[in-house]
Amino acid sequence: MIDVTALTLEQKASLLSGRDFWSTTPIEDAGIPGIVLTDGPHGVRRQAGAADHLGLHRAEPATCFPPAVAVGSSWDPGVAARVGQAIGREARALGVAVLLGPGVNIKRSPLCGRNFEYYSEDPYLSGVLGVAQVRAQQAEGVGASVKHFAANNQETDRMRVSADVDERTLREIYLPAFEKVVTEAQPATVMASYNKINGVYASQNRWLLTDLLRDEWRFTGAVVSDWGAVSDRVAALVAGLDLEMPGTDGGTDAQIVEAVRSGVLEEAVLDDAVRRILALIEQHPAAGAAFDPDAHHALARDLAAECAVLLRNENEVLPLDAAASVAVIGTFAAEPRYQGSGSSRITPTRVDTPLGAIAAVARTVRHVPGFAVEDAVAAAAATDVAVIFAGLPDSAESEGFDREHLELPAEQVDVIRAVAAAARRTVVVLANGGVVSLEGWHDQVDAVLEGFLLGQAGGGAIADLLYGAANPSGHLAETIPVRLQDTPAFHNFPGEQGHVRYGEGVMVGYRHHTTAQAPVRYPFGHGLSYTTFETRDLSVDVTGDDTATVSVTVANTGVRAGRHVVQVYVATGAGPVRRPVRELRAFTKIRLEPGEQRTVELALDRRSFAYWDIEYGRWVVAPGEYHVQVGENAASVVAEQSITLTGDVIVPDLSMDSTVKEWFEHPVAGPALLQGIAAGMTPGQQAQAEQQQDQLRMVESMPMRQFAGFLGGAMPQAALDQLIEATRAAR
Repeated sequence: MIDVTALTLEQKASLLSGRDFWSTTPIEDAGIPGIVLTDGPHGVRRQAGAADHLGLHRAEPATCFPPAVAVGSSWDPGVAARVGQAIGREARALGVAVLLGPGVNIKRSPLCGRNFEYYSEDPYLSGVLGVAQVRAQQAEGVGASVKHFAANNQETDRMRVSADVDERTLREIYLPAFEKVVTEAQPATVMASYNKINGVYASQNRWLLTDLLRDEWRFTGAVVSDWGAVSDRVAALVAGLDLEMPGTDGGTDAQIVEAVRSGVLEEAVLDDAVRRILALIEQHPAAGAAFDPDAHHALARDLAAECAVLLRNENEVLPLDAAASVAVIGTFAAEPRYQGSGSSRITPTRVDTPLGAIAAVARTVRHVPGFAVEDAVAAAAATDVAVIFAGLPDSAESEGFDREHLELPAEQVDVIRAVAAAARRTVVVLANGGVVSLEGWHDQVDAVLEGFLLGQAGGGAIADLLYGAANPSGHLAETIPVRLQDTPAFHNFPGEQGHVRYGEGVMVGYRHHTTAQAPVRYPFGHGLSYTTFETRDLSVDVTGDDTATVSVTVANTGVRAGRHVVQVYVATGAGPVRRPVRELRAFTKIRLEPGEQRTVELALDRRSFAYWDIEYGRWVVAPGEYHVQVGENAASVVAEQSITLTGDVIVPDLSMDSTVKEWFEHPVAGPALLQGIAAGMTPGQQAQAEQQQDQLRMVESMPMRQFAGFLGGAMPQAALDQLIEATRAAR
């Protein structure tokens, strides 16, 4: 490690911003090389020439693996790990030291234009997949940059909007995926997002970058800005942001130097940041051999097949028979949509088309390009099955702007409805980065295969799934609503006048839909297969005051091998806060041959039962009853067992401002208070009080300070003060 004290003030400052758009500043005289950071997260976007951050200029060819929207639907950390390992190898071959990703932000609204870069609406699922990708990528020697930290859930006004989020919601929904990746995978860097959090820019938010990230989560890596996210360089450095990207031609370096010389900034703060950047450079030299494009393309095809979700399959229309004549309809059959637009846009090594892959299997294929109704109907009527490739064009969703609605283009809906009326069997294959509405045509078609975005080999994977070479095993990582108006963030997204209020609190995604009993088209966790599975013999063993182990047996009762996702949810009414009806707390994906059964065990740790208590500023497991549920999806429970946990013994504080209800229900003060009041009453007053119990409910919310005055001296102030001291002593 270079001795920081041997560097000049100007040299140290220069290490904390980029030399250019993608690389850090080298100091050759001191033996410090520059390193390259470039976009991921589902491939390497290495720009050798003119650079931009919006994906407008061509990059070096690299494998475009399934984006996070697809990997999320795999529910398989093995898929995420194989993506991470492969892009790590490609990054090394292309001279990249740090690949920017994965993105673990939560899909708060289906309208977010960048949802294709994020895994899920659930923080636990996102965290597990993020950990797998980071570990595998960094095992190849390429650093990860988990992003965008934090509460970055929209593109509208993204450079300055304030995400106004309460503490419990942050802790339970928007921070856990980052926490899991940081504490379990030790990413090389964390990327600070553009937005403000409760009025403070993330890049200069000391609570976020130092108090939480470094002090609480023990993060030891470097914090890097999103490109152009720094508004005050000195304030960002003080807050804990190490590396500003891209470079500013020395402009902000000079600000740091001046701040140190004027005494505004302690040089020790600068030195700490420099040490972290030097460690990053030393640990990730990005030297590696060439990769095999053909092998990685084949891998991308295998992974894509694990990600697609079979939503509907009436009368087992799928898989198709190769002998059946097929009409292939729609633009995306020959010009597939396989990735999102913006900074993650990869220049692929090659692209498979669904049309080409289907033609290699099917005996008779009629292709109808575009969405012309007359041509599509004629082809559908003349063949055994019509397969329509529909979805969203690049112009409908991208980094930089949010969507305005969930509808497919009208011309596509017209074709789907007309073909469904004319065809013997109709299959719709979707390509979209965020969920789309299925209303107005869903019930008229026989099968729906949601591909989301499957990467450059997605065309081959779709053919594998349609013809049964692969068995669908994807499950929804986000809810498909009936209406946009039914989604929890509808009234608050994307905000106004520089603020977006997270008014739905913890009721995000399926947490809202299940708790409100709001109908959905398809729930979180839904996914069909060409085989069937049965869940048996659920057993839950309590292993401590706040932990348990789940054992459940799953059998493949069909005739094909397939993969099944065991989804474990926890439900409870224990504690003083409102909880969602159920929350995902564990899952695993297993492969079973026909007739095979397997018993799996899943651990439920303390956090599986905890809520964030804003009064105590920590995670709390409330004593009481918990229901451990195995769900077919978030809306359908197939097995359940109740357990009782000792949890945390919490003796709450009391004051004269605490309510009457809080006083009477307090485990220490309550009995003594009742006894003291009764002792100060005549027998007649006691009898009258017992007859007026229902009327006493009207004063439950009254502070004790006011209520004590109504007691007429039955409970003196001195006695109340003694009870307050007794509650403090009992903590």
